[in-house]
Amino acid sequence: MTVSNIIEVEEPHLGDCNMKKEATEFLGFVPQKDIVYNELLPYKDKLDDESNEFLAQIKGNLGRAVQLREIWPGVLFWTRKLSTYMRLYGRKFSKEDHVHFVKLLYELVTIPKLEISMMQSFARLLITLLKKKELLSREDLELPWRPLYELQDRILYSKTEHLGLNWFPSSVEAVLKTLIKNCRPYFPESATQEMLEEWRPLMCPFDVTMQKAMGYFELFLPTTLPPELHDKGFKLWFDELISLWVSVQNLPSWEVNLVGLFARLANDNIGYIDWDPYIPKIFTRILRSLNLPVGSSEMLVSRYLTNAYDISHVVIWISALLGGPSKQTQTQLSGLFNSIASFFHPSNHGRWLMKLMKLVQRLPVSVVKRLHRERYRMPTWLTPVPQSHLLSEQDITDFVESMKQPVLLAMFSKTGSLDAAQALQNLALLRPELVIPPVLEKTYPAMETLTEPHQLTATLSCMIGVARSLVAGGQRFPEGPTHMLPLLMRALPGVDPNDFSKCMITFQFLATFVTLVPLVDCSAAIQTRNDLTQVEKELCSASAEFEDFVLQFIDRCFALIDTSTLEQTREEMETEKMTHLESLVELGLSSTFSTILTQCSMEIFQVALGKVFNFATTNIFETHVAGRMVANMCRAATKCHPAEALKLFLPQCCNAILQISAYEEVLNEEELDKELMWNLQLLSEVTRVDGDQLLLYRSQLVQILQLTLHLKCKQGYNLACKLLYHILRSMSLIYPREYCSMPGGVQQHTDTYLPIKDWGRPGDLLNLGIQWHVPSTEEREFVFYLLDLLLKPELQRLQKHTRGEQDISRDDVLQSLSIVHNCLLGASSFLPPLNGEPVINSMIQLCEKNVYTGVDYDLSGENYREEICKVIRPLLHHTLEHSEDDTKSLFSIIKIINDLLHFKGSHKHEFDSRWKSFSLIKKSMENKLHGSKQHIRALLIDRVMLQHELRNLTMEGCCYRSVHQDLINDLLRLSTSRYSQVRSKAQNMLFTALGTYSLCCRDIIPAVLEYLDPDRTDVTQQQFKGALYCLLGNHSGICLANLQYWDCIALTWPAIVRSGMNPSMSLEKSSVVRLFDDLADRIHRQYETIGIDFSIPESCVEVALKMMKSSNPEPTPCAASEQEELEGRKRQEQKNKDSVKCLNGKVMEIHWSCACLFGRPWKFEQIAIGFLSLMLRDDHPLPSSAVLFFVESLNHDSLLVRNGAISAVSGILKQLKRPHKKVAVNPYDISELKSSSLLVGDRPDNQWLQYDSNRLPRSQQDWNECCFIEKTHWGYSTWPRKLMLYAPLEEQPKQGKTREEMNESEQIIYDHFSDQQFIDQFIQYLSLEDRKGKDKFSPRRFCLFKGLFRNFDDAFLPLLKPHMERLVADSHESTQCCVAEIISGLIRGSKHWSYSKVEKLWALLCPLLRKALSNITIETYADWGTCIATACESRDPRKLHWLFEMLMESPVTGEGGSFVDACRLYVLQGGLAQQEWRVPELLHRLLQYLEPKLTQVYKNVRERIGSVLTYIFMIDVNLPHTQPTTSPRIAEFTERVLARLKPLTEGEEEIQNHVVEENTEGDQDERTQAIKLLKTVLKWLMTSAGRSFSSVVPEQLRLLPLLFKIAPVENDDSYDEMKRDAKTCLSLMSQGLLYSEQIPQVLSALEQISRSSSWHARYTVLTYLQIMVFYNLFTFLSDAKAVSDVRALVLRLLEDEQLEVREMAATTISGFLQCNFLSIDEPMQAHFEALSKTRLPKRKRRELGSVVDTIPSADLVRRHAGVLGLSACILSSPYDVPAWMPQILMDLSAHLNDTQPIEMTVKKTLSDFRRTHHDNWQEHKQKFTDDQLLVLTDLLVSPCYYA
Repeated sequence: MTVSNIIEVEEPHLGDCNMKKEATEFLGFVPQKDIVYNELLPYKDKLDDESNEFLAQIKGNLGRAVQLREIWPGVLFWTRKLSTYMRLYGRKFSKEDHVHFVKLLYELVTIPKLEISMMQSFARLLITLLKKKELLSREDLELPWRPLYELQDRILYSKTEHLGLNWFPSSVEAVLKTLIKNCRPYFPESATQEMLEEWRPLMCPFDVTMQKAMGYFELFLPTTLPPELHDKGFKLWFDELISLWVSVQNLPSWEVNLVGLFARLANDNIGYIDWDPYIPKIFTRILRSLNLPVGSSEMLVSRYLTNAYDISHVVIWISALLGGPSKQTQTQLSGLFNSIASFFHPSNHGRWLMKLMKLVQRLPVSVVKRLHRERYRMPTWLTPVPQSHLLSEQDITDFVESMKQPVLLAMFSKTGSLDAAQALQNLALLRPELVIPPVLEKTYPAMETLTEPHQLTATLSCMIGVARSLVAGGQRFPEGPTHMLPLLMRALPGVDPNDFSKCMITFQFLATFVTLVPLVDCSAAIQTRNDLTQVEKELCSASAEFEDFVLQFIDRCFALIDTSTLEQTREEMETEKMTHLESLVELGLSSTFSTILTQCSMEIFQVALGKVFNFATTNIFETHVAGRMVANMCRAATKCHPAEALKLFLPQCCNAILQISAYEEVLNEEELDKELMWNLQLLSEVTRVDGDQLLLYRSQLVQILQLTLHLKCKQGYNLACKLLYHILRSMSLIYPREYCSMPGGVQQHTDTYLPIKDWGRPGDLLNLGIQWHVPSTEEREFVFYLLDLLLKPELQRLQKHTRGEQDISRDDVLQSLSIVHNCLLGASSFLPPLNGEPVINSMIQLCEKNVYTGVDYDLSGENYREEICKVIRPLLHHTLEHSEDDTKSLFSIIKIINDLLHFKGSHKHEFDSRWKSFSLIKKSMENKLHGSKQHIRALLIDRVMLQHELRNLTMEGCCYRSVHQDLINDLLRLSTSRYSQVRSKAQNMLFTALGTYSLCCRDIIPAVLEYLDPDRTDVTQQQFKGALYCLLGNHSGICLANLQYWDCIALTWPAIVRSGMNPSMSLEKSSVVRLFDDLADRIHRQYETIGIDFSIPESCVEVALKMMKSSNPEPTPCAASEQEELEGRKRQEQKNKDSVKCLNGKVMEIHWSCACLFGRPWKFEQIAIGFLSLMLRDDHPLPSSAVLFFVESLNHDSLLVRNGAISAVSGILKQLKRPHKKVAVNPYDISELKSSSLLVGDRPDNQWLQYDSNRLPRSQQDWNECCFIEKTHWGYSTWPRKLMLYAPLEEQPKQGKTREEMNESEQIIYDHFSDQQFIDQFIQYLSLEDRKGKDKFSPRRFCLFKGLFRNFDDAFLPLLKPHMERLVADSHESTQCCVAEIISGLIRGSKHWSYSKVEKLWALLCPLLRKALSNITIETYADWGTCIATACESRDPRKLHWLFEMLMESPVTGEGGSFVDACRLYVLQGGLAQQEWRVPELLHRLLQYLEPKLTQVYKNVRERIGSVLTYIFMIDVNLPHTQPTTSPRIAEFTERVLARLKPLTEGEEEIQNHVVEENTEGDQDERTQAIKLLKTVLKWLMTSAGRSFSSVVPEQLRLLPLLFKIAPVENDDSYDEMKRDAKTCLSLMSQGLLYSEQIPQVLSALEQISRSSSWHARYTVLTYLQIMVFYNLFTFLSDAKAVSDVRALVLRLLEDEQLEVREMAATTISGFLQCNFLSIDEPMQAHFEALSKTRLPKRKRRELGSVVDTIPSADLVRRHAGVLGLSACILSSPYDVPAWMPQILMDLSAHLNDTQPIEMTVKKTLSDFRRTHHDNWQEHKQKFTDDQLLVLTDLLVSPCYYA
């Protein structure tokens, strides 16, 4: 359990001020917020002293540790203690201390060179300290934001991580985010402005920095400032960002960040921002991001899926917008749910369903949270919601109404009913009377049905959610409780042995309801009292059935048990264990039964007890399945009322056992008598009750124990041991005696008290009245009496056996061990912990705090824990020497050792699972609305008990003494035993021990490594494997091989590498190979860069000193003296030196181990190179010997080793990189302009940045004068305050160093790469084919070459030049790939070369590149694209002008075929795209060059040109405050294209793709040319749909008529490319997001097309319209004119002469009705009816042989239109029957005998109606009158043959 989870349980507000006062007087301070459950523990009066002492220790030692600058172990140890303190006592310190702790930890977290693992542990503690933000206001605390930003930037955008110089854990990102989130409220008021200045310059939408800026905005911008500071807060950025959000149309990845920011802003400032103008836009975008399928098109832009909004943001945003004067949000929200309601229906399923379910589940939670904040939460320093915007009762009702339908549909969804149950739970808190009745309506029939078990499980789980709201009733829903008994009685048949899931949900259902209600028969109260309301009277009379219910339930359980006895289920199988399902049923049964008995009145209990007693004693059960269940039921009964139940059970069982075992031979039988076994089992379970009740029967119990503990039969003595364990446990532990829902148990009704009033009542924390069982002196004496009587003789027996004085058989040893173990487990809470010498030193006390758990140890008697320890260790050694194969005894010994070390009455894993189940139950029953611990009493008692157990388990990092060391060494010996099962059990215990005694890892490592030592010959293979497993650790715990300490790693890693020489290591065994792989993998995965700088800055020490000065409680060890402080500093400096020494030493050692590995398997060389490369770091260079090793490994035989070396050498080169000086300049000086407006885009003051062929630096002087700005985003948005540029050449480090001027590592690299032979070999390896077709451009090789050319200038060029020329000429994939990597490395590495060198470089590169591009093949074009794109990334285009000019030389020449053309364009596009907005001139030139060539014949060239056009026009964006771009603009281009497409737009005939694919010039007419052009334009439209930021609607509209003409209607794949493209384009365009001002333009265009003569176009208009309206639903709805236009358009097309168009129009209408875009109103219905009544002319009898009249008459069309309209109405509500439907169905049925196509339509409609309404026909029938039903049954049943 992590700290934060445990603390999260909220504390209630202690109503009683005097309690607070007393506490304050006693403690000496006002606690911030303590854990209230501590007040309820039986030993609560000792806690204040304890916590004060503990807090004083923490303050003193933590302060001291910082002052002595001892981060490890001092600071780390005491910060951990602080988090333990908070887990035990909550935030029980004064406000002053709270602030000190926060400030100190903030200083610690932001220490710049702090090791990441420590940073994380400090951050987690700081998060816990800041979590409850109401405790500290902005006045109390202010935290700077910049250190956090620097931390985040350093880790998330690390410049060196990809080179392997830094290793961060994967969890670090989440921890940092949470930390920033919790610090945010305390940022100073000036922070917003500073942040905007810092990050605005990054806002260049074409660049990755945009994502970075938005991410930072979302994370850092404070939104909780008080209203008077809003001008310094969100008002600075709100307008700018919201207008950006509104204008972005194509969901870039950073839009998600904006939504997160807005949601948070809305939630923190309800009522201070006017969102109304944006609400339709918000809802349209939310609807779009659900990605629901619409219409027939399945085309979705892929980024819509990946960048969709996060539902949790959406939910917060919606719930914050609700309420307020305008009520607009609620209208839109109802619209949203209406439009998507049908998607919730269980028959629909798809990948979108998860999102919908999440939405439904989280929205009510969010609204309940908001309501809690407005009405029930104590006011805090945070801004309250203004009066005008509070949620009114009406708002809540509307909200619940709008959500009801989707939730009720979602109950039966395919994803399970849990989401719906949670939604209902929260909705029922708001409006029970609206939500519960419909659920009940579904539940009752589900309980009756036998054929649909899924329905039952779904409805029951929803009922469990609303249980408390139902039972409590209240004013809103007084009749709720009356449903209680009928529900309970009807649920009983669910206890069904044949259906497991039904059985479990029924148990859960019964337990939930019974917990809320005391089962008392109050029916007599009706006569005696006359003040009862009607409902109360009903309840009283109903309560007479409770007894009946309990007895029926018991009968059901007996039936269940009878069917699951072992004989019945498994005849004589060898397994005698329960199956997993059975154990679950057993658990469900026993917990439900005990809940029911706990809640019973005494009368009902007596009857039930009698019934269970008879069942248990008249039958004899086998002890595995049925026996366990029955014994559990008996235990539950005795636990409720021990005195009454023990009277029955104990004498009965004891007598039976004594009678049977009166005969001597019974004791020695191998197979015991069944009756004896059953009675023993029953006895062992019924003794699990309050200890004081057992004392009455002590003599009988002792007699039975003495008789049965030494039975021969193993099963027999195990049961006896269990009995002993339960007796000891119930006497020695502290636990609550009862969990009833009313304090003081269930009472009968009297004249003043009526149990019914207590139904569903929550427990009252201030008087819970827990009855604790605290061991009395008698009980304690009895426990020690039993130990003396039973444990001592066993220990003596074992001791004699060990000394060899008395020989005992193995079975007897096992029996003795079993008795010892059970005594230890039962009495452990009375046994003091083991004692001995502690083992570790530090300048600061590392003392443990002993937590008091209500037991005072009696140290006068024998400490049996020590005794057992003294006997067990020799026994273990004896067993290992003489009988190592006695594994059963070894298992037992392992368990005993584990419990000696840890066990004080509860096990950690049991505690964790109880904590989990507590949280689950709490969640399913909590009342989030009223908050503050409105839990039922049983839960609260459980929570107090958990608090007690938590104290019991708090011994982490316990004092590590020599005894522990011995026991842990024993475990290690067992972990390397010969038997694998012994090994794995011992290893698990060992890992637990390592987790508890965190400091013991250092001792144990040398012991483990002994087994791996290559010089030892006596190690067996099993020991070798055992040792490796010990190093590996288990998945959750510590991994010994990877402890974050230098001294540990320095031992383990070299040993792992050297173990390759160990004689017992064989790689033939696959298990050993796998172990080594796992080890290496785990080390690589978990390794984090270990700090070598452990210094603590002064600022931190100052805060610590302040903390040491605070009082209440006084810090115990006072501040350190000057003397000690000096000593501390010395130690710290020494530690830094040691760690550097250690780093170097370790590298040497691994290196040396590698050297002696020669000739051993290369696996170990690979592991070694892996370990060594983990040692690279950015703050300390590698020693030169390691550099030599890596450089030599570049030419190793093994590919894996080579790859490791390549990565490592790139890292080393980064380490050796010389720093380049930067100077700050003012950007406005360069442009000589003084504008600093808020405009972004191409402005006069950033023009000098852009590529201008007249001002390129073509000489040394120009080059030196030119201001190069490498990063692409600078200058597009605002300029940064200080722009950092590289200083002029003469101030930079010298180029072209000679060998003498280099340091040792540089010389090594220089020598190798100047060596012809080395280079030849290296290049040969690089150009080898790795996997055919899988060789891609490799970034790590690029980094290597970049590093070489950056650090050594052009020193290696002469040697590489011949290779490059040879490789370029070879067209193989791997060789081309290799040369591409070298070239891109060269171009990027030449960043700081002098002009002369650069010029020479390009003279060499240009011819090479030309050659490469002419040799390009299908395999290599991607590599060259990557090569050029990588080379141009973050480089000033003016530096690379040679490259651009060369690429611009006629890319599309047709030489070398169409393919080469496409590839050249691709490569060019890669380079230009990297340059974004800075090369307008090149883009213009390219566009001019391409325009005549748009009529390309070849498909691949067309596609490429389309993609290039997208990038050319990418910069033409429509974003707020953006200047019109100087790059090419789409509008002008469209004009020119349309002019060339004229021949197609004017003609009426259909456009066929009859172009012969040949490029014969000249003889083609305009029309053919235009068709070719159109194809390219289509490609461009398709690619730009998903890439650009805004869709250019006006321009697209002008192309629409053309597309409609071409797009085919029927779905058939044979048609050509052009038609398919047109269809795709339409589909993508229709999904686009429209601005409100664009809607009229689109509609008028569609209106025009819908009058076209081609019916294909008219048909397609309808499909286009469907998608467009749905994807822009709320934007349309907010514009009334648009709605009426659409309606008119569709109604007109409904009367189209073409049948297909009419049918499509009907489908469209039905869709619009379904998503509530149109509504079925009087005029519409009347319109359809009038149409459908159009009279048809009489048919004339035709002469034979005459031509059949094919054209339908206008009348028929109109009549059909009417019928289609009516049918659309019916199909629009597939899952329910609205009021208007019966009448329309009747109207339709009149047309059943009309002429075709009307008859077909009617038939189809009726059959669809029948299909969709069939499921719930019983409900739907109610809506029709009898006459209508008659007609309907006629229609739906009989097929009409006579039509």
